[in-house]
Amino acid sequence: MSTIRINISGKNLEITQALRGYVEKKVAKLEKYLNDNQTFSAEVMLRTERGIHIAEVTMNLSGIMLRGEGKTGDMYTSIDAAVDRIERQFNKYKSKLSRRIHGPKLGEMQAPAQGEGTDIQEPRIVRTKRFALKPMDVEEAVMQMELLGHDFFVFRDADTGDVSVVYKRRDGNYGLIESQF
Repeated sequence: MSTIRINISGKNLEITQALRGYVEKKVAKLEKYLNDNQTFSAEVMLRTERGIHIAEVTMNLSGIMLRGEGKTGDMYTSIDAAVDRIERQFNKYKSKLSRRIHGPKLGEMQAPAQGEGTDIQEPRIVRTKRFALKPMDVEEAVMQMELLGHDFFVFRDADTGDVSVVYKRRDGNYGLIESQF
């Protein structure tokens, strides 16, 4: 039997017993995608901002990270949307993994479009960059990112020596991803 660990937190919102039960029921639905003896954890953040109910669900399925977000006028609908996104991501991952292992099935073979001689292909890595990671603090990394006009910047943290990433968020602020070994 697989094991589920669910951590539910809220911001600008009280997590009622009914809401907690609903989240646990919806997240437990994802257990059907797991093998026996497999564990997964889910971090659920529920919050309200300007009357919008936002549910963020981040799942770790034995090292595979999936994230779904729902934004609606109703918290229960937002939870449904977030869990549905995770289900779609998992199905997409599972079918990609299956195609990689077993190859495409006869019905999945892609024929060239009429009038064209090329196949439609999945996204692939078309460019590789290498660069030295200069030790710097977070503020300098943000400045470098802005100077380069990029949405993210990889650097070595001068204090810890670890590799980190700063990135520009949709809301105009910045995010920091710190590596953990």
